Amino acid sequence: MGNTAVVAHAAEDLRVEDIPEPTPQHDEAIVQIAYGGICGSDLHYWQHGAAGASVLREPMVLGHEVCGTVLVAAADGSGPAAGVDVAVHPLTPHGDGVTPWPRDRPNLAPASTYLGSALHLPHTQGAFARRVSLPARMLRTLPAGLDLRTAALAEPAAVAWHGLAQAGDVRGASVAVIGGGPIGQLVAAAAQHHGARSVVLTDLQELPLALAARRGVHAVDARDADAIAGLHADVVVESSGTVPGLASAVSAAGRGGTVVMLGLQRAGEVPAPLATAITRELRLVGSFRFGDELDEVIAALAAGSLDVTGIVTHAFRVEDAGEAFRVAADPGASSKVLLDFTERPAG
Repeated sequence: MGNTAVVAHAAEDLRVEDIPEPTPQHDEAIVQIAYGGICGSDLHYWQHGAAGASVLREPMVLGHEVCGTVLVAAADGSGPAAGVDVAVHPLTPHGDGVTPWPRDRPNLAPASTYLGSALHLPHTQGAFARRVSLPARMLRTLPAGLDLRTAALAEPAAVAWHGLAQAGDVRGASVAVIGGGPIGQLVAAAAQHHGARSVVLTDLQELPLALAARRGVHAVDARDADAIAGLHADVVVESSGTVPGLASAVSAAGRGGTVVMLGLQRAGEVPAPLATAITRELRLVGSFRFGDELDEVIAALAAGSLDVTGIVTHAFRVEDAGEAFRVAADPGASSKVLLDFTERPAG
């Protein structure tokens, strides 16, 4: 079977095509991808030909939320052996030789590359393909019993886990999550895992509210300004990446609380009710990608202590990637949408 991949060529030009078989470097393994989650950045490349400042200038294989099985181990002996199931940490941290950054926080390295990113040229090709070469250091062995479909949530769950950690210890705290997309759902799940006293999630759509409610999260319509203002939450995680969402996050925070800005806002100036943040002595903190949290997330998924029930709403064969992307772009119809790269027996 050919090495089927999902390739973005330009805005509204997404193709399912065969690409060459991978040719690994000495420190790279060949991984047979099983599942890949469609991320917001993948949708932006498909819809707009760009994700923020990362503009498509050449064809690029999409995808960074992936898991699979090592087909050929790295020649230098590093990393997992052939036959081992793995999740993937898609970051390669790099400095730019000028900008200082804290070395214990690799997610803040200023010239990093990320699988499936057009920030640099040549682009960093992603992993939405049946077989890919990946540095062995990116691979995380999955514990026995953790199925690959669930493991496909490890990368976005690590983003959520890191975002919540930016607020500190949430045990016994009241946590509000603004925006119930896949990341918001995973933030709420992480808050429950970490022992929050109460978890509330807001959204405009019925589906994400229903998904959260099934896991014991209190769901609030994002248009109910009075209900949001009455939350007085100790910790608020803004995961919608919208201007109204940021205003709601400040409104939902109790005096002395923390607002984590996890959803990526638009470039340039963004209005926010800073007078309220000042008079309530709120702590506003950003969150970007993640570091070593992926290992903690994998362990929690394997133990079943991180409840991700219902967050994956659809799985499409890779050949149906066009339809998968259309469904993923509709937050009223889907949460996390997976691409299935597994090969079916002939006949």
